[in-house]
Amino acid sequence: MQKKISLAIIFGGKSAEHGVSVVSAQNIVKALNKEKYNITFIGIDKKGEWNYFSEKDFFSINEVKESNNNLKVYPSTKNNKFYLSIGNNETLIEVVFPVLHGTYGEDGTFQGFCKLFNVAFVGPDVLSSAICMDKDVSKRLLRDSNIPIANFLVFNNQERDMISFSEIKKALGLPFFIKPANLGSSVGISKIKTEKDFKVALEKAFLYDKKIVVEENIDGREIEISVLGNEKPTASLPGEIIANHDFYSYEAKYIDKNGSSLIAPVNLPQDLIEEIQSLAIKSFKTLSCEGMARVDFFLTKEQKVIVNEINTIPGFTSISMYPKLFEVSGLKYSDLIDKLIIFAIEKHKKDTLLKTIY
Repeated sequence: MQKKISLAIIFGGKSAEHGVSVVSAQNIVKALNKEKYNITFIGIDKKGEWNYFSEKDFFSINEVKESNNNLKVYPSTKNNKFYLSIGNNETLIEVVFPVLHGTYGEDGTFQGFCKLFNVAFVGPDVLSSAICMDKDVSKRLLRDSNIPIANFLVFNNQERDMISFSEIKKALGLPFFIKPANLGSSVGISKIKTEKDFKVALEKAFLYDKKIVVEENIDGREIEISVLGNEKPTASLPGEIIANHDFYSYEAKYIDKNGSSLIAPVNLPQDLIEEIQSLAIKSFKTLSCEGMARVDFFLTKEQKVIVNEINTIPGFTSISMYPKLFEVSGLKYSDLIDKLIIFAIEKHKKDTLLKTIY
């Protein structure tokens, strides 16, 4: 009988997407083949404290609360793993599955922790995680690789009093979007139609980041592709998001049950599907992604394909596109999770072969 892999599911976190992370983690665990994995459940509360959960408690929560379970985390100096101890019980972790959406989880911070502890982890590495989280940097790299993106402007906190509505309107037209540069799930995003909305939206965006992106509105359909793999990534069939709100906001995604509908797969001409898949893989490689990512597009009435952004830890809730798109492409949810863990182990093995000392 094959030895079980010791897997840590880490969820919650110091992010505005904390609640989404908990739901995603619960869905992943439901799909896991329990005969293949010994699972340890670690929730990070909103203060940043790590907390151990039993499987029963894990499935009963919607938010990670601070606990006094004496959890300790420390690296092993003898092997490529790390240890968790709860009281007198010690667990050796072989692979980490970070289900940490947004800040301190998807931005390279947690990936750096895993690299320091020399443990395999699911998803892209430090650099690609940080790049993809930063809408400014990722858009510049995509643009420099001749990948079509929307026009945008960038402002930092020191410039906030000099940001001009009229100048942005002249450059990008109306409406336009104001977004925190480093966040996901549409948190802090506003669609600006009039000058009256402008100042409030700026203040809202700067609550979440020191840098904001102001982006032109693209009148088009919202198409998404899931990507899986390391050196030779594959793309799923495309899906479509139809928002019943003014745009695909946080409320439309997670609060209003009727806020949006998902079409998976979406019926498009074969040549267009292949174009979108090719652009998804090119974007994935351009931003140095590995393991997994969801690439979001706009498709205009003229059938022009525009890359919006890349999510390196996409949602795994019951309505999330990443697993749905692979399911309709012929890959079952449980098999998808297995592949993600296998890719994490393969990536880590190759990393450990690299010299770090001259």
